[in-house]
Amino acid sequence: MGSMKKYSIGIDLGGTKILTGLVDITCGKVVYHIKKKTKKEKGAENIVRKMLSSIQELFEETKVERDEIGSIGIAAAGQIDRENGIILSAPNLDCFDLHIREILESEFEIPVHLANDVEAATLGEMKFGAGKGVDDLVCVFVGTGVGSCIVKDGKILRGATGTAGEIGHIIVDLNGRPCACGAHGCLEAYASRSAIEKRIEGALKKGRFSVISEYLEEGKSITSSMIRKSIEREDELVTHYVDEAAEYLSGGLASVINLINPKLIILGGGLIEAVDYFYKKTIKEAKLKCLPVPATKIEFRKTALGDFSGVIGAAYLA
Repeated sequence: MGSMKKYSIGIDLGGTKILTGLVDITCGKVVYHIKKKTKKEKGAENIVRKMLSSIQELFEETKVERDEIGSIGIAAAGQIDRENGIILSAPNLDCFDLHIREILESEFEIPVHLANDVEAATLGEMKFGAGKGVDDLVCVFVGTGVGSCIVKDGKILRGATGTAGEIGHIIVDLNGRPCACGAHGCLEAYASRSAIEKRIEGALKKGRFSVISEYLEEGKSITSSMIRKSIEREDELVTHYVDEAAEYLSGGLASVINLINPKLIILGGGLIEAVDYFYKKTIKEAKLKCLPVPATKIEFRKTALGDFSGVIGAAYLA
């Protein structure tokens, strides 16, 4: 990438939305952005079409020329092949073996780089967000799943197969709930937003009372903001299941603190952003559960870039 180019395009490709941003890479600002619903049930072609039209739209709306763009970065939720720019397996997107770099490069003739969503978001937070100036940290995102990224000495720790940081698959209960990965008792099956939703839905099916039913619509799923509103109204059932998730997440974080001994843990994702009660409870308990010496050093922060950490990080993948 020539140092003359002022802009990059960052795309955050998630299970619910595709967020495309034009990023001024001199300062990390998102100059213009476009948000589209992923609608993964319509297949990979549809997702590719939405990405292409989003980029097209960026050019039209901002009047930025192609040769002003240094790179296109994609942050994808799933297992990826960085070298060859392929989304190998992204169940949340219904994408398998998608040669995304090839498609975009032939369309726009701009270099394309690929990373997984958590890694890109971590990169964004390191450069311009909550991780600025810290070179030993772990970034944890709580949403559909629980993902994390480890930064040691200022570098992202990838591991032997590039899959380091799978905190969602720390086993917290040997004979526990089945996880989508095939194992039992993974943290993700207890502490993700989806896990909390499943627990609340199960209780409602049994006829238990909760104010959350006032917010529910037929065929619509429970959201983080519904959970927040129910907690604000001191709903017993929702609070109980959020407490349960915080218990498990804090145990997982305590294990990470003991194993990796980071200076900072950054927490992000829909549930953390929306439900402050969950964030506060989790960090308080994590400090109590980990060993006393690392407990004196550990610091917690929420992500600072909100929705845009992935877009901004993706813009710097070059």
